[in-house]
Amino acid sequence: MVSAVAARKTVSILFCDLADSTALGERLDPEPLRELMGTWYEEMRTAVERHGGTVEKFVGDAVMAVFGLPRVHEDDALRAVRAALDMLVAMERLNASLSSRDLPELRIRTGINTGEVVVGDDVATLVTGDPVNTAKRLEEGASGGEILIGAVTERLVRHAARLEPIAALKAKGKRAPVEAWRVLGAIAGADSFARRSDIPLVGRTSELTVLRDELTASADNRECRLVTVIGTAGVGKTRLVSELVAELDGHATVVAGRCLPYGDGITFWPLTELVRRLGGDEAVAEAIGDEPDAALVLERLGVLRGSGAAPPEELFWAVRRLFEGLARPRPLLVILEDVHWAEPTLLDLVEHVSRWARDTPILLLCVARPELLEERPQWDGAIVRLEPLSAGESTELLDALDIGGILSSALRVRVADTAQGNPLYTEQLFAMLADEARAAAELVALPPTIQALLAARLDRLDPVERDVLGRAAVIGKEFWPGAVAFLGEGEEVLGTTLLTLVRREFVEPTVSSFPGEDGFRFRHALIRDAAYAGIPKRTRADLHERFAGWLEAHRGRDELRGYHLEQAYRYRDELGSLDDHTRSLGEQAGELLTAAGRLALAGDDVPAAVNLLERGVALFPRTNSARGYVLLELAVALMRSGAFAAAEGALEEALALARDDGDRRLELRALVEREFFRIFTNAGTTAEEITRVAQTAIPALEELGDDAGLAKAWHLLSEPSVEACLWGERADALEHALDHARRAGDTRDAAFVAASLMQAIQLGPTPVDAAIDRAQLFLRESEGDRMLTASILSSLAVLLAMRGEFDEARAQWARAQTLWDDLGMTLRRAVRSIDAATIEALAGDAEAAERELRTGYGMLEEIGDVHLRPTVAAYLAAGLAQESRSGDAEKFAEFAESHAWEDDIVTQVMWRVARAQISGLAGAAAEADRLAREAVELSAPTDFLDLQATALLALARVLRGTGSPEAASAAADAQAVYERKGNTVGAKWATALLT
Repeated sequence: MVSAVAARKTVSILFCDLADSTALGERLDPEPLRELMGTWYEEMRTAVERHGGTVEKFVGDAVMAVFGLPRVHEDDALRAVRAALDMLVAMERLNASLSSRDLPELRIRTGINTGEVVVGDDVATLVTGDPVNTAKRLEEGASGGEILIGAVTERLVRHAARLEPIAALKAKGKRAPVEAWRVLGAIAGADSFARRSDIPLVGRTSELTVLRDELTASADNRECRLVTVIGTAGVGKTRLVSELVAELDGHATVVAGRCLPYGDGITFWPLTELVRRLGGDEAVAEAIGDEPDAALVLERLGVLRGSGAAPPEELFWAVRRLFEGLARPRPLLVILEDVHWAEPTLLDLVEHVSRWARDTPILLLCVARPELLEERPQWDGAIVRLEPLSAGESTELLDALDIGGILSSALRVRVADTAQGNPLYTEQLFAMLADEARAAAELVALPPTIQALLAARLDRLDPVERDVLGRAAVIGKEFWPGAVAFLGEGEEVLGTTLLTLVRREFVEPTVSSFPGEDGFRFRHALIRDAAYAGIPKRTRADLHERFAGWLEAHRGRDELRGYHLEQAYRYRDELGSLDDHTRSLGEQAGELLTAAGRLALAGDDVPAAVNLLERGVALFPRTNSARGYVLLELAVALMRSGAFAAAEGALEEALALARDDGDRRLELRALVEREFFRIFTNAGTTAEEITRVAQTAIPALEELGDDAGLAKAWHLLSEPSVEACLWGERADALEHALDHARRAGDTRDAAFVAASLMQAIQLGPTPVDAAIDRAQLFLRESEGDRMLTASILSSLAVLLAMRGEFDEARAQWARAQTLWDDLGMTLRRAVRSIDAATIEALAGDAEAAERELRTGYGMLEEIGDVHLRPTVAAYLAAGLAQESRSGDAEKFAEFAESHAWEDDIVTQVMWRVARAQISGLAGAAAEADRLAREAVELSAPTDFLDLQATALLALARVLRGTGSPEAASAAADAQAVYERKGNTVGAKWATALLT
C-alpha cells in the first residue's frame, strides 16, 4: 500500500527569526525575558495558525512553520505570505509595549520557500527536503522587518502580493545563488493567479444560453430561481458568469460575494462583502425603503457587520427581505463565488431565500466545484455543468493566447494535450512557456499554480481513496481493478472506492485493453501525475516491480513491462539501493526495452526505436555482453534519425567493448557498421577501404556461423558499386546479403536488402521483363511490410513505364507514394521523385515530370538535405533543358554542379547532359559537344543502362544540332542500350532521332 506514514508533498515553509535579539537579553532579567519570548512565540503561533499553518518548532528565537500540513491547499504559499505579514503587525503591537518600558525595538526577518518535501510522523521533523534549507537561507538573507520569498513561491503569489526582485542570494551550502523577492504587502481580495479576461470567451454557448434563460424566466415570472454552475478548478466558471454580467448592461442589479477557504468569522463573509459593495448601511436602508419592518431588517443585518446577534433564522429572513427590496425596481442577480467553501449555515440561507422569496425577480447564481454536491447531494435549483473545452475550442483558445506565434507547432500540441481542455491550465502553461521563451517541443515541469490546485484536490480524498488512486497512478493513465488489487491489500472496498472516484470525477470507465478486466482511466493526465508525485520513491519502486509481475502474468507488452522494471531500478538507484536484485531488475528492463526497440525499428518508428534502445542500453552494465550488440542497433536507429554524432559515439563504444572483451563477432559487426556510418555521413572512407573491411569480415563471420553479420558484410560489399553505378555487381552482393538475412530470421534487414536489391535490378542490366517478374515476387513476399512494398512498387512502376504500360505504372507509383506519406518517410518519397519523373517522361508528359521533380526537390530543401538534392536538381535541369527552358535549367544545373560530390557519377553525368543542351540552345556548339562527350565517357564504365542511353541521346541531339554525321551513330548506340534493357519506349525515342 501507499504509505500512510511517509508521502511526498509540495508545501510552503516559513522561517522567522528575531534580528539582533542579543541586546535584549543583556538588558532583561531571565524571568521577564522568558515572559517576553513566551508572548512573542504566542503571537507568531497565532499568526501562523490563523492562516492554516502548522508550527513545527521554536528553536531559540526562531520559528519554523509549514503550510500544507496536514492537508495541502491551493493557496498555501499565499497563506504563508499573509501569515508573515501578520507577524509584522504583531511585532508592531509587541514593540509598542516594549517602548513603554524603555526597551529596544524587536525586529524579525522572514524567509518563505515552496517545494516538494517528504512528510511523515515517524521522524523527528514534519518535513524533510532541500526546500526547507532554502527557506532558512532566505530568512538568513533578509534584513530586520523584511520578508523574502523564493522563486516557486513568487510564481504562486505574484498576482496577490506586491513584490520586488532583489539580487540573488549567495547562500551557504547552495551551489547556485538563490533567487529572491521582497514582499511589500498583500493585495486584498486578489487570487493567487490571474485569469486572462482580455481574450474572447471560447465555447460555452449552450451554458451561457441556460443562464440567460434562467434570468429571463426569473424576470418574466417575478420569481426567485437558484442556479449553480459546477465545474473543476480552472474550467471557466467565473469567466462564464462574467460574460453573463457583461451582457446585462444595466438591465439588472448585480451583487456579488465570495466564500473564503479559511479564517475567523467567515460563515457570512460573502454577504458582508456583498453589503459593503452595495454601499453599506445607507444603501441597505434605501433598498428596504419604508417597509413597516425596515428597522428590524436593519437591526438583524447588523450581524453581517459584526454588531449585535441574531439566530440564523432571523438573519435568513432579513437577508431575504434585503434581496426582495433590491429586486423591486429591476431584476436582481446575486452571484456567490466558491460556494464549495461555504459553511453549511450559508448554504441553508441560500436555499431559504430561493424557497421563500415571493413576487420578486431574483436569480441566485452560485459558482462551485463538484465538492459542493458531495457535501450537499440534495442541493436545490438547476445545475449547469462545465466540461473541458473540445479539441477545436482548445486550439481556438491557444490561437487567442499565442497571437505572437511564440510557441512552435509541436509545443502547441503538447500544451493542448497536457491541458486537456482546461482553460486555466492552458493559460498557465502558455504563460510559463512564454516567460521562459521556449521554442522547442519541451514541457519539463508543470506551473506551480496547476500543481497546487491538483494537490489540494487530491488531499481532500480520504486515505483509502488516495491509496487506490496512488496505486492506479503507478499503473498509468489507463488501469485495471485487478492490477490495482494486486498492488494492494484488503480490497473489500476497491469496487466501492472506484465508483466514488468516478462520481468525484477523478477517473472514468473506458474500454479495456486486457481481456477479462474492466478498464478505467484518469479523467485528466495531470490528476494521474499529481497522484503519482505524492508517492515516496521507495514505494513507487516496489509498486512498479510488482506491477511488472502482473503484466508478465497477463502477457503485457514488452515495452510496458520494461518501463515498469526500469522505473523500479531507477528509483532504487536514486535512493542508493543498488543491490544484486535491483541490478537484475535493470538488466531485465534493458532486455525488454531493447526487444521493443527492435520491433519499433522494424516497423520504421525510428523515434520510438531510438528512445527504447537508448533506455535499454543504459540499463546494461559494461560487463553484460548484450550491451555491445544493442549499441550497434542503437547506432543504426540514430543514423536513420539523423543523430550522426550520437551514432558515431555508440559505434565507437561498441568497438571498444568488443576489443576489451575479445569478442571477435562484435568487433567485426562494429567495423562493418562503422563503414556504413562513414558512407552515410560522407566521412571520407574510400571504396578500397569499404571493400577491404567487407572482404575481411565475410570469411571470419562465415567461420563464426554469423548469418546476421554476414548479411551486413555482403551488403557493405555492395556499397562501392553504388557510386560506381555498377548495379549488376551490387545486385550479386545483395543476393548473398538477402540469403543470409533470411537465414538469420532478420525480417527487418531482409526487407531493407530486398528494397536495395530491387532498385539495383531496376537500374542495372537485368532486362525489364525479368526485372518485373522479380518485382512481383518481392511484392508477394512483402505483404504487411509497407516500407518494402513502397520501394518495390516504385521500381516496378518505372519498369512498367519502360514497356509502355503507363496507366499501370502511374497506379503503382501512386500506391508507393501513399505508403511513404503514411509512413512519414519524406526523404524516401523525395528521392524517388526521380522514378515518378521517369515514368512521366517516358509517357511524354514533360510538365508532369517537372512537377514531380520540383516536389521532390522542395521536400529535400525543406528538410535541409545537401547530399541527395544535387541529383534531383541535375535531373530537373536536364528535363527543363530538353524543353528549351534554358533559364530555369541553368539555375538547377549550377546548383547540381557546385554541390555534387566528384565521385557521384549519376549527378556528374546528368548536370553535363543539362549543360550540353543549354549550350547547344545558346549556339555554343563546341561547349555542348565537350559536355555531352564527357557525360558519355563518365557513364560508359557503368552498367546503369538508362544513364548511358540518356548521355548518348544528349550527344546525338547536340551533334544533330550541328549537322554532324556522328549523330546517327550516337542515336544508334542509345537504341542498342535501351534494347539491352528492354526499354521499348526509350528505344523508340532513339529510333525517332535516327529518322
